[in-house]
Formats: sequence, C-alpha cells, structure tokens
Amino acid sequence: MSALTDTARTAAPGNAVSQSVRDSLVVAKRNLIRMSRIPEMVIFGLIQPIMFVVLFSYVFGGSMRIGDTTDPEAYRNFLMAGIFAQTVTFATAGAGAGIADDMHKGLIDRFRSLPMARGAVLTGRTFADLVQTALTLLVLAVVALLVGWRVGSNGETNVGKALGAFGLLLLLGYAFTWIGALIGLSVRTPEAATSGGLIWLFPVTFISNAFVDSSNMTPWLRHIAEWNPFSATVQACRVLFANPGQSQSDAWPMQHPVWASLIYSAVIIVVFRTLAVRKYRSAGA
Repeated sequence: MSALTDTARTAAPGNAVSQSVRDSLVVAKRNLIRMSRIPEMVIFGLIQPIMFVVLFSYVFGGSMRIGDTTDPEAYRNFLMAGIFAQTVTFATAGAGAGIADDMHKGLIDRFRSLPMARGAVLTGRTFADLVQTALTLLVLAVVALLVGWRVGSNGETNVGKALGAFGLLLLLGYAFTWIGALIGLSVRTPEAATSGGLIWLFPVTFISNAFVDSSNMTPWLRHIAEWNPFSATVQACRVLFANPGQSQSDAWPMQHPVWASLIYSAVIIVVFRTLAVRKYRSAGA
C-alpha cells in the first residue's frame, strides 16, 4: 500500500495515459507479490487443468471419433487446444473472486481514495492474472507434450504460428478476465464471485468444439457452438498448431478462426472493461 501511495504522490501531472500505465503496473506488481507469497494459489490453479489433460486423454481417447478415426493419439492432438482454452478462461473465476475479496475487505475503497487513474486498479489486477495464466499455460504445455501432444501433427511445423496460438489463448483469457472483474464487483462475497464465475463458463466451454467435433451436434446446438467466441479461439489454435480440427463448416468463425478470435476478444475487452470500470467508479458510492 505504501508503494501505491508513494507512486500516487510522486506521479507528475501530464499525460493521463502514461500515469494510468504507471499506476496499473504498480497495482500489478502488488498482486504478483501477493501471489508469490501464497504459492498454493498457483499450485491449485495447475492441478485442475493437468487433471483434465490426463482424464480426457486416457479416459475418452479411444472413444472419440476425429474425422474417420478413433485413434487416441489423434484425439489428444485434437483435444489440447480445447484444454488450453478452457484453462485460460477458467482463470476468470479466480480473478472475480480476488476482486470480490478486495471489495469485501475494503481494499477497493482505499484504492479509490488515492489520486490514481480510475481504471488502474482493475487493469493492474487483470494484468497480474494474465501473468499467472501464462505460467499455468506454460506448465500445461509441458504436461501436454509428456502425454503425447505434438505441434505439427498434420505434418506442418511452424514455431511462429505455435507462438501465435498461445498469444490468442492469452488474449482470450485476458478478455474473459474482464468478465470476471465485472462479476467480482457486482457480488458481495468471494464465494458468490467464484460460483457466478463458473456457472456461465461451463456452457461456454462445453457447447463448443473444444472436446468434440461440433459437426456431430444437433443443428441448433452446432450453430451455437460454431459462433461461440470460445470455439473460434480453439479452432484458430488447431490451425496454428497444425493439429486435427473439426469437419468443414460454413460458419464464418470456423472459416476464418484467427480473425474471428481476434475480433471476439477485442470486443469482449472493450465492452466488459468499460462496464467494469464504470461499476468500479460507482461501487460503494
């Protein structure tokens, strides 16, 4: 808190954007230090996605049909983009719970009393969550390689495209974190934020092409899955990873998944950051 106060007092008047960036970085540093002092937050955040990788790979691996094969290796390569995307989006619940906890303890009110950029608290918090998500994604990628996932399983290997896929995943995770921030500001307890953050995530992640080929769904459900922002990122990652994808679809997001993923994520950030900052300004007023 003293670092925040010192920064607020010494920040030179001038460019509002640069001051907002400085304030956001200070808040992000505060949250990263807090995370490093509570390592179980990171450890428990890793356990669930690792369990999903192992369970889906070995329990469902021989039962799922990808294209014209039920080969477990083909399903593992198909699956991993979905697991990666699910992991970055499920971090939303933790972000919302953290903000709700700060609200419950009165920390948000103390931040609001400081002469700092109004959106810096939320921006710093979401940036810190993004760093944690990136670390989780790195560990998960190593686990995926250990269970047999390979980039370029279709015969095309490109490191730049693979890094681009991880970039799209982090962008989607950052976008969804703003939804979590809005939820965290809208409820009274961290427990409510956790529940509220998970309830909507399950249909978003499972009514998609993450775990099954959406072309096998009933028509009305398939259309929802193909226009799901989550599905666009999953499909984009499969294209960039050169992993098996879903059957051909006429839906625009499936035809142009990289562009669709970028557009969806950008729109979510703009809309929900605006709503979250507005809620932050009015909270407790």
